[in-house]
Parts: sequence; structure tokens; C-alpha cells
Amino acid sequence: MPYAIDLFCGAGGMSEGLLQAGFHILFSSDISEDVEKTYTHRHEQLGLYQGENTYFQRADISSLSGEQIFNAIQDLKIFTGKHIPEIDAIFGGPPCQGFSLAGRRAKNDPRNMLFREYVRIIKEIRPKYVVMENVTGFLYTKLDGFVGVTDTNYPEGSLVTHILEEELTRIGYVVLPVQVLDASEFGVPQRRRRAIFMAYRADQAPISYPSPSSGNTVTVEEAISDLIISGVKHTDLSAYQLNSLNGRTPRVLKADSSGIIFGEPLAHVGPPSNHEVSRHSKVVTQRFSLYREGENTVALTQRLMGQGVTDVLFNYPDLLMECFEAQNDYHSISALATAIEEASADISIVKLFISKKGNRYRYDRSLPATTVLTLPDDFIVPFENRIPTVRELARLQSFDDSLFFKGKRTTGGPRRKIEVPQYTQVGNAVPPLLAKAVAKQVLEALNAEKKGNASVTLS
Repeated sequence: MPYAIDLFCGAGGMSEGLLQAGFHILFSSDISEDVEKTYTHRHEQLGLYQGENTYFQRADISSLSGEQIFNAIQDLKIFTGKHIPEIDAIFGGPPCQGFSLAGRRAKNDPRNMLFREYVRIIKEIRPKYVVMENVTGFLYTKLDGFVGVTDTNYPEGSLVTHILEEELTRIGYVVLPVQVLDASEFGVPQRRRRAIFMAYRADQAPISYPSPSSGNTVTVEEAISDLIISGVKHTDLSAYQLNSLNGRTPRVLKADSSGIIFGEPLAHVGPPSNHEVSRHSKVVTQRFSLYREGENTVALTQRLMGQGVTDVLFNYPDLLMECFEAQNDYHSISALATAIEEASADISIVKLFISKKGNRYRYDRSLPATTVLTLPDDFIVPFENRIPTVRELARLQSFDDSLFFKGKRTTGGPRRKIEVPQYTQVGNAVPPLLAKAVAKQVLEALNAEKKGNASVTLS
């Protein structure tokens, strides 16, 4: 069985994909206590027990060393009296906030340095294969005054991608040109583009990136239509929904000194977990109802400015009152309603009527979702006038329903700097099905390497 290490593991999206591909995760690590609770609980569900056949360490990667990792693995009960095996692959996704296109990117953001620590661990462990995942903003990030683990001083404004390739090459790896993969092309009901780096040790068989699946993309309807809270639920479950309920990630059937054997996946039984619905005021619900499927705030503004909206007094009474009380341009509520209906209201009034936020988007049931983020407030489900639940976003990420996210559902203010609530755990995760596709490529390369060794031996 191939052995893997998962660093910056988060709630376990990458690990789920590794297990589905057939890897045994010997060691994993993340800095968050909230993440640790979700991750270790999940692994216990699957029969992966701390200190017996796997080891999770909550730590800042800068405090980890290859020696510590090797010692933790050697102390696993399954390796009692045995030498630990060579590590087949290290997977990881250093935190992406410093690289994200969603906000300003600072060349000297300390989070950008975490990938240096990732390279350091690779240098100390010397796995056969290396995979790194990050946001596409990583491709355009430049660093000043960067000194690598090889003691190389890189010029001012060096691209992170160039630094990573140089560093891995200097420590004995062949690095593939980075590729951007779209999760929706690998069975995930979400258009999520991620930069993937793959490398192999110079003495190993070459590796290649996965090719998109040939099947149809999975839509929002196929992913979450059975999770409708009110109204008519879909009784005929899609193949994707059945897989989510029945499970994709295998459980440990046997684990002892002779090795580990995986059995059937863990199915979810009972009502959906992590499916608590946010309580919206009447004003917010009425505001959500303005959006058509596949429409964002910009498109909605243009539609209302050009076409108006019908029966404002009847359909949006609370929203209309809030809008009327916030401005002084109309002498009566009915006059304001008429202006909005006839598309004669000033754009400032229309914007006030539509949203206090910059932008929102209602999912189109016939398409994959847009990228799942750590905050759900900017999205509306297609079937009801509300934001998505944690479980719905987990479905859009391709997590099994049996994986339970622990900790607070959400948090805000200063607490966001230290807490990793459920929504954030889901939004930060690597989609398991995308991780599985990448991991299977590593597995193919490992098998090719074994066949090559066998051929040499036979000759």
C-alpha cells in the first residue's frame, strides 16, 4: 500500500481524496484546533486511530521537522518491531490568503513564507512524489529578498512559481510545469480553478497531470436538490447524491503489523448533519427573492433599472418600508413602489432596494456552482430564499455526507483570526474528488516505478 503525508491538511479534503485513491496516510498536520477536531473525528470514523495506524500533529509547520515526522511514524503500533517504509508522496496546500486574487496580495505577507517550510519538509523527508495545491493567485505572486532552503538568494520580484521550481530542482526533483485544474471537470459540482504543482524524485518514474473526466459535469440540482428544507423535495436521487449518502471514502477493514486493508465506504444514516438553516429576516428573504437563478447583483440592478419589478407593495412590503425609511425622495410608500415598478427610480434607490452588500449570486440549478468560499452570505440557493447550509456547501465540494464538521458553524469579527468555523473548514478545503484524481496519477507513477524495478530484476 502506498504511504502518504498530508500537510496543511485542514478539515481533510485532500486526505479524503488520498484515501479514495488508495493511499494510507501515515502523518498529517495542521495548526488549527478546530480543524483537528473535525479531522481526527473523521479518521476515527474510518478506523484510522491516533498512534495506531496514523498520526495527526497540531503544529505550526515551522516547528515541524522531518525527524519529528519520522519518529511519529516509527512509533505507530503497526510498525512495532519493523522499519518504517519509505514515504511515497507528500501532499499539501499552504494557506492561500497571501496568494488569493480575492484581495490585495502583499509580496512580503508572512503566509507566503509557509511554502518555504513545505519545501524544507520535502527536503528532509525525501518522498518519491510531491504535490502542492493552491489558488491561481499563487501563479502571479512575487517575493522580495527570498532565501530558499538551498540557501539560494533570489532576485527582487521573483515569481513564487519560479522559486518553487528552482528549489525542488536543486534538491533532486523533476518539476512539471504548473497546471490549473478546474474541479468541475473531475466530478465536483463546482467551478473551482486551482493551481497544481507535481514533481517526482529524479530516480522515480515520471508523473503526469490527470485528464478531465469524460462524463457530464455535475449540476447544483444534482448535488443538493434533496436538501431542500421547505417545499417539494426531489425524491429521485441523482447518482451524485447517492454517492454522497453511501460514501466514497473507504473504512479500514484490517490494520495490524502485516499492513492495512480498506473495506466498504462509510454511509450516512439519518437526517443530514451540518444542515442548520440561517434565520433570515423578512427584509432579507424578500431581497433574496428578487434574484433569478444565475443572476448576480450587477445583473439584477440592470434588470430592475430597465424592466422594473411587479407588485412591489404586495411581494416586498418589509423591504419597501426599509427602503422608504432610508431615503427622503418620495412623499409616500406607494410613490416609491410605483417608481421601482416602472423602472423610473434613481439607481441609488434601486441599489438600496436590492442590497446593502456589494454583490450576491443565486446558484443556477442547471450548472455547477461558482467557487465555494469561506463565507456563505454572498450566495443564495436556487430552490429557497436563503443562503446555503454547511452541508450544502460540503456537497458542492464533494465531501461525503458522513463527514461531520465540528466547531462553531460560523464566527465573525476578531474571532475569525483564531477560529476556523465549519463554513471556513469547508470553503478552505481541497475538493476530495479533485484530490482523488491527482492522487491516482501519483499511484499510477508508483505502479510504473514498481514495474520498472521488476523488469530490471528479471533481466
